[in-house]
Amino acid sequence: MSGGRPPGFTVGVPRLVLGGRLLFENFRLRIEAGRWTCVLGPSGVGKTTLLRLIAGLLPGALVVTDDGRPLAGRLALMAQQDLLLPWLSVLENALLGWRLRGERRSRAAELEGSARELLARVGLAGREDDLPQALSGGMRQRVALARTLMERRPVVLMDEPFSALDAITRHRLQDLAARLLAGHTVVMVTHSPLEALRLGHRILVLRGRPVQVSEVSAPESPIPRDPGDPALLAREAELWRVLAASAGAEEDESCAPFSARS
Repeated sequence: MSGGRPPGFTVGVPRLVLGGRLLFENFRLRIEAGRWTCVLGPSGVGKTTLLRLIAGLLPGALVVTDDGRPLAGRLALMAQQDLLLPWLSVLENALLGWRLRGERRSRAAELEGSARELLARVGLAGREDDLPQALSGGMRQRVALARTLMERRPVVLMDEPFSALDAITRHRLQDLAARLLAGHTVVMVTHSPLEALRLGHRILVLRGRPVQVSEVSAPESPIPRDPGDPALLAREAELWRVLAASAGAEEDESCAPFSARS
């Protein structure tokens, strides 16, 4: 794993206004080391913004790690969009981070071999020389996932990493990511309660404006969890209720100015 032992960290946001909307105020969140934290909430509540703040792509947040070292150089981010470069092949896109960092040529064969193996594990064997335009949306997302895993960073941020996949492929790649990222500090945004329950050691729901955080207890069993487990399905129903309440609060708040005028 590049970057050493996975750190835990705390992110604080004194105040953040985007597009005229107050998203965060006096916000503080603790992310535990070596565990998966899954983040859910209504669309537009600030989930993606939170990942961008942690990654340092937006100003306004203070991120304090347990070991006192910055996250820069120890973090990989998988965005909602695949962000594949259209002129590079599947293999070249999977190796993009290493290429941009000017990795020594002496490691080229080793890294290419690792990338080919990983692409095969995400179901893209034989497509290594294809350009992104020849791939389906799900295939492009798998390349983006392989590129993120190739970074081998101790902290991994993922924004809906399995959203474009069919159910069987999603299940299989959830299992793969859980294995390959065991012991890493992972923060994953998802809209799927079942996905959060399969993978999360902690499950957080964002709601309101400014953002508030509710925590839903996750099963204590190891990840990835069996989606057919009756206990997990019972938790899924509970999580749906929390999400429905959060979405309702968001809608009430967005309609409040119109109600006031009527």
